[in-house]
Amino acid sequence: MTDYDVLRVFCGPGGGYGNELGVVREGSVMPDRADRQEFAAKLGFSETVFVDDPERGIIDIYTPSSRLPFAGHPCVGVGWLLDVPELVTPAGVVGVRLDGEFSWIEARAEWAPPRTLRRHETAAEVDALAVPPSGEWIYAWAWEDEAAGRVRARAFPGRNDGIEEDEATGAAALLLTQQLGRALNITQGVGSQILTAPQPGDWVEMGGRVRLER
Repeated sequence: MTDYDVLRVFCGPGGGYGNELGVVREGSVMPDRADRQEFAAKLGFSETVFVDDPERGIIDIYTPSSRLPFAGHPCVGVGWLLDVPELVTPAGVVGVRLDGEFSWIEARAEWAPPRTLRRHETAAEVDALAVPPSGEWIYAWAWEDEAAGRVRARAFPGRNDGIEEDEATGAAALLLTQQLGRALNITQGVGSQILTAPQPGDWVEMGGRVRLER
């Protein structure tokens, strides 16, 4: 069995919740993309990362059904795990910094895969949503406190690959931050927390807590 770590990324203030992430630190043990895709499907996490060069931060990201050029929660998690200044993804170079309890990345929203950002009137409406039919990647959100930048969100990948709802989704948070043009404090899923802030030149900084599960 291939060795891998399991992280929880974007944990809540008490260290709970967060989105699980599989990390194969020695990507060289499984160089073939088809094998990586099969392994990611077997693990069943929303994303699994293969580290191809830990010193340079070169990584390869998979959902259970596809390879991604970039994804937020894997970059936040692997940035924390490797403690490197940057990560190299097929989409581009992601800046990384660790600041106390938070792991931060800086990325471009244009790197995020397409998402439907669907605003609701109240956080209660978001809480009450049922999982929609597959076929469309939906990020449902509402203001909890607009003046304070607090957002309630849930994410429904709609890929029909076993992940009906994503507990915490960095790429969608990047897109929402770019759309709104302001710093956000997002509570997603059951109790995960994502912090974001727009930066000059269409960059977005995003951070969260990371915990090693195994």
